[in-house]
Amino acid sequence: MIFRPLFLFLALFVLLHSALAADRLSNPIADPPAWETLAKYQKTITHDEFERLLRGVYCSHGIGDELIRVEPEFACILMDRDAQTWFTLRFAKNERTRRPAAPPWRTAPSLPRPKREKKILSGLKIALDPGHIGGAWAKMEERWFKVGDAPPVEEGEMTLHVAQMLAPKLRELGARVSFVRDKTEPVTSLRPDDLKEVAREVLRTSGIENPRDDFAGPDDPLKDQTVRWQSEILFYRNSEIRQRARLVNSKLKPDLVLCLHFNAEAWGDEQNPTLSDENHLHLLVNGAYVPAELQSDDVRFEMLRRLLRRAYDEELKIADTAAAVMAKKTQLPPYEYTHPDNVTKVGTSGYVYARNLVATRLYQCPVVYFEPYVMNSREVFARIQAGDYDGTRPINGVERPSIYREYVDSVVEGLVEYYRAARR
Repeated sequence: MIFRPLFLFLALFVLLHSALAADRLSNPIADPPAWETLAKYQKTITHDEFERLLRGVYCSHGIGDELIRVEPEFACILMDRDAQTWFTLRFAKNERTRRPAAPPWRTAPSLPRPKREKKILSGLKIALDPGHIGGAWAKMEERWFKVGDAPPVEEGEMTLHVAQMLAPKLRELGARVSFVRDKTEPVTSLRPDDLKEVAREVLRTSGIENPRDDFAGPDDPLKDQTVRWQSEILFYRNSEIRQRARLVNSKLKPDLVLCLHFNAEAWGDEQNPTLSDENHLHLLVNGAYVPAELQSDDVRFEMLRRLLRRAYDEELKIADTAAAVMAKKTQLPPYEYTHPDNVTKVGTSGYVYARNLVATRLYQCPVVYFEPYVMNSREVFARIQAGDYDGTRPINGVERPSIYREYVDSVVEGLVEYYRAARR
């Protein structure tokens, strides 16, 4: 244990210099692309299917020939901008001659038909990913606020509570359920202090030679130019999510990941937050990469890997069904992005968007990312303060069930509706 900080510092420092020097990676702790692993996808997809997914899903905001060039029989994907090396993906001639892609997860139709209706999710492996960390880390994540003498609202604890209520209901329906996070502690072994030197080098690379160590508070306009801020971002937005991805892909190996979140509007001062009249719902699947993101070699590789694993069609069907059920149950309107430059509305429900998030990009199976409720809306704040309870209670003059039970029941009913139809 005594050598851990030195080892981490050296490993991260070497990675930082190799990544930033060549300007290849999206951030200094991203994994370098392993292009050779894509060889197994040769001739597993036709030209037309590749174009459908590339132009219509993953690069719906455009992609230049300098990064991906599609020919009738193959596609050339830039691997290294400096060396100008390319990966060539050969297409299958048609669906009949297409080699099976053999993804490490199972679609609903490929699961054995359930022997009993009550076990409609039998054989399905689901990983529950409660968003954020919560607990002692909630303020750092900026997923914490407090109104007067009321208990604070902490998204990381709320999402874990939802997951803990959801798991037994899914198991009762036959699913095999695992947790990506099962407590209010980080999954990653790294901490912000481990990443301070990396953060300092990131700031130097961006032109800040002598960055401040700390910032004055959440309203400090230059906090993003401090070592503390950068090291915290590297910790909870990067290292934490990447470690969750390693756990999902290498150990849990589910057929489906459910990322559980609550949404929010800007609330300003966490000790005197603005409560909003807005309340809405949307779900996310991976896609809609913007051209600037695809300039990073790791993002381009991870996008192509996800395309070739063919997760999109399955996750969109699940998300669309779940969204329709949740919308009916919650009576929430769909969220409309005010700056839709990095999203694309997909599906038929009106509630699902494609967006490139680290989790939805790195988890190598279908991922449905839930964003219901605005935590700092007046109605939702009141429901959160009411906690969990049986039946209904008057909330702002309207009889409402527990917000947690409404969330859980919506997810369960959406999955049941989709898998009942898909497994017939």
